[in-house]
Amino acid sequence: MNEPQAERSGGLDEFVYLWSVGIYVGESPFKLLPAAHVQNPVLTSQDVTDTAAAFVADPFIVRTDDCWYMFFEVFNHQTYRGEIGLATSKDGWVWKYQQIVLKEPFHLSYPYVFAWQGEYYMVPETLELKAVQLYKAVTFPNKWSPAGRLVEGEFADPSIFRFENRWWLFACSTPHEHDSLRLYFADQLTGHWIEHPRSPIVEGNDRIARPAGRVLVLDDKVIRYAQNCFPIYGAQVRAFEISELTPTTYHERECDLSPIIGATGSGWNAIGMHHIDPHQLSDGSWIACVDGLCKNEQANFAR
Repeated sequence: MNEPQAERSGGLDEFVYLWSVGIYVGESPFKLLPAAHVQNPVLTSQDVTDTAAAFVADPFIVRTDDCWYMFFEVFNHQTYRGEIGLATSKDGWVWKYQQIVLKEPFHLSYPYVFAWQGEYYMVPETLELKAVQLYKAVTFPNKWSPAGRLVEGEFADPSIFRFENRWWLFACSTPHEHDSLRLYFADQLTGHWIEHPRSPIVEGNDRIARPAGRVLVLDDKVIRYAQNCFPIYGAQVRAFEISELTPTTYHERECDLSPIIGATGSGWNAIGMHHIDPHQLSDGSWIACVDGLCKNEQANFAR
């Protein structure tokens, strides 16, 4: 996320809006509701102990060694830059903040984490580098190192996935207008990355362009989530089923149950929701980390 909601003056009170992180569950990645036995939000800026956090957003989770690991943006209100934080959970319901695991001299957000061939990788938003940068875990989960530049240019919320023995990458090429979505592919993770001939997939439409979380591969179907940035940035999350994806063709349609999540009108997600990362559990149900937006004066994160 690269949209701080205030002018810079150095204090927490300057922020008109605050993001926080919650847990949703459901029978499918299209039917998700707040977990009944979870006190949302599960993570807020108040949980962050090692940096001057204004808000937390853009959560991604992975599970290994009987533990859930959540990576997310921590926006530092002193430097006005995002850093990548880590929280852990044994059951997926109760989360404990650990530490900042990635910090650069530029803004970081949207820490899209994934496993590949026994290693862990992360593709965060790295706008100021003017490139999509890949990171590799030197020591998972708390030490990361750059592992290559994937695509040159200023891109918001790069979303990587593997399908039909290729790597694919969605990214928003208009990070302030939120209205253009580009698509790239490569045979190898580190490249050579090629822009798809149908790219931009979306152009001039801020309701369906900007990525909103993990791309799901379900058998022969691919599901991409998109932010609806109208009438405000991060209003809700929509879902699209990609029925045809090859190096030369692309076809998608909006899912019948879209939008998936959005503003509730009260509480921690009163104004908007703009991110989702769903994972299927062993019993067939789904758990997802999400984020929500509220006004600063509405925030009541006391536990």
